[in-house]
Amino acid sequence: MGTVFGRKTRPSRVTEQDKAVLQLKQQRDKLKQYQKKITSQLEKERLLAKQLLKDGRKDKALLLLKKKRYQDQLLDKTENQISNLERMVQDIEFMQIEMEVIEGLKVGNVCLKSMHEIMSIEDVERILDETQESIEYQKQIDEMLAGALTQEDEDAVLAELQAITEGEDIALPEVPTEPIPEVPEAAKAEPARREAKNKLERELQAA
Repeated sequence: MGTVFGRKTRPSRVTEQDKAVLQLKQQRDKLKQYQKKITSQLEKERLLAKQLLKDGRKDKALLLLKKKRYQDQLLDKTENQISNLERMVQDIEFMQIEMEVIEGLKVGNVCLKSMHEIMSIEDVERILDETQESIEYQKQIDEMLAGALTQEDEDAVLAELQAITEGEDIALPEVPTEPIPEVPEAAKAEPARREAKNKLERELQAA
């Protein structure tokens, strides 16, 4: 029992504006029903007045037409009231939309402020500078790798490109069948050191 009575009720999503709009629409509908009823009565009274004139009862017909005239005026007032209610409903609904837009702008403004606090203009400039430095560094590496190829390597690359374009295979040298003698470690490292030295000299000359 305690859990039943202790259960918290969820807050209603119906606002005061929604209640006002609903009440205005109900009043509008009542006026439309009244308008429909009066219109039906006027049509009947017009036919009755016509019949009274045929019967020679002009006084009765005149009295009935006066009543009809009064009801016509009520009908006009009812139409104006309906228009006013509909206009008020539209104004309230449009105001609700404007309030939602303003609330959305507030949330967006808070979000932008928090993002600006997380990343300042200095941080953006630093990231852009670091990105540019990385691009320039990669470009230097690409240029160094491109300069490391000898003329013989360049010719081989162009020949392979031409063979691929023409759909031909490149003639490769035959693979020797005799075992290759082992090269001492010092001799293996000598060409690498020589290449590194030549590369350094080329870079110094280029600078």
